Amino acid sequence: MNQQLNVMSKWWHLLAGMIAIVMVLLLSTAPAMATGVYQMPDLKTGDRTWIIDDEDILSRATEGRINQSLEKLADQTGYEVRLVTIRRLDYGETAQSFTDQLFEKWFPTAEEATNQTLLMVDTQTNNSAIHTGDNVKPLLSGAIADSVANETLQVPLREGEKYNEAFLAATDRIVKVLSGQGDPGAPKLLENLQVASTFKSAEETDDKSATILVVVVLVIATVAPMATYYYLQRP
Repeated sequence: MNQQLNVMSKWWHLLAGMIAIVMVLLLSTAPAMATGVYQMPDLKTGDRTWIIDDEDILSRATEGRINQSLEKLADQTGYEVRLVTIRRLDYGETAQSFTDQLFEKWFPTAEEATNQTLLMVDTQTNNSAIHTGDNVKPLLSGAIADSVANETLQVPLREGEKYNEAFLAATDRIVKVLSGQGDPGAPKLLENLQVASTFKSAEETDDKSATILVVVVLVIATVAPMATYYYLQRP
């Protein structure tokens, strides 16, 4: 009898451990991984931080080239450009709403915001957005800014998530426009791409992971007690 109780105790301890592990994995896929504006570091006009690569997707070489270009642009024209990557957005947030709120957080007054440009990518869905200050708009118009975010940046991403190529291309186009060299336009490869994005949404990815983990928990919770019962009923 004691032996049976010991076996049952071991089974239940094992089951509890498995459930705990699965629950941790389940929680790790929840929206806790999302990035909110309040989690972003503080930044203000004049700071020499041009890239905040929260997802660490850009190579050192790429960051070096971009930093050099944006540093030179700021010194020569006074225009400041920030590039941001995040893991995923909070529930109900969009790339544009996040970018708008982050812009307002960093540059809360009209004077601080006037020469600023902010370009952001959410790597979970590869959605992107841009926000520009009033002094930038005469050169980087709404049409050009939208094209930078939705065409120049998106072509390399849709070709295979080529983040380094995407940010280099977007930076080069922004710098040329704000330096008064004219707009080189969107990549010609755009003509060969489907307009619809093929990336899964954050909700689709999270739902699939959560469903798998819940099924695993249910299977363990069902099979383990049955196995224990049949084992203890053996003569």
